[in-house]
Amino acid sequence: MAERRMFTSQIIDSDAFQDMPLSAQALYFHLGMKADDDGFLGNPKRVQKMIGASEDDMKLLLMKKFIYLFDTGICVIKHWKMHNYIQKDRYKPTAYEHEKDMLEIKKNKAYTVKDEACIQNGYILDTNCTPRLGKVRLGKVSKDILSETDVSDDVPTGKEDIKDNIPYKELIDYLNEKAGTQYRYKSQKTKEKIKARYNEGFTSDDFKKVIDIKCDEWLLDPDMCKYIRPETLFGNKFESYLNKPIPKVTSKQLPEWYENQDVIETNQQVDDDELKSMMEKLKGE
Repeated sequence: MAERRMFTSQIIDSDAFQDMPLSAQALYFHLGMKADDDGFLGNPKRVQKMIGASEDDMKLLLMKKFIYLFDTGICVIKHWKMHNYIQKDRYKPTAYEHEKDMLEIKKNKAYTVKDEACIQNGYILDTNCTPRLGKVRLGKVSKDILSETDVSDDVPTGKEDIKDNIPYKELIDYLNEKAGTQYRYKSQKTKEKIKARYNEGFTSDDFKKVIDIKCDEWLLDPDMCKYIRPETLFGNKFESYLNKPIPKVTSKQLPEWYENQDVIETNQQVDDDELKSMMEKLKGE
């Protein structure tokens, strides 16, 4: 009898997952169905080709960290143990012990790598090209946003979280006032993002500083203003936003010829007769 595989809505209903093309979502489900009891599988390329998915679909799963791909070609589902609980009497350990030793399990039961250098950041056969998702290209801005919406580190860790006395309303009210938005502080996804950052030691002042910085940078940009939202501002790039250098405004040194062109010798005067004479000469020319 085939082992039944489950998928938690906490992951598949997240914005990061739902924003992917259906082909990438389908590839994720098929990889999950083919994985062993620890979430590993040794033939991700074969699964990709079997269902007609593209290399771009695989790259997207890697970029958003829904899967890890080792240099050996072995693949693991990052949130496998959140998806599936297998009884001990039915559990069969993975054969990929070397790759498993490169991972550790976080409080929320998601895998995380001990050393980022041991995994692929792109597809194993082509790690340098820019993937295409239909008509949408993953340019620099898109890549940044993908990393911001990664759900891997924002899943609530349960009872071991800090006491929930976080000023959600104060922070969201501040965002709404600065950006002219109407986000609700009671939104579960918003609270999870804020709580994840508080668990990392950030303060209310840090949140307000990030809001100020990104509103100044993005609010008047028609392409970026849509990212002034809790899931982006308070996501995994929060610390990089907080520490983004603010350029100092300095007076530009003008060349000497430019500065001198405005100098008027006050002792040089032109009377009406002289001006009339000059105009006559110009007409004669």
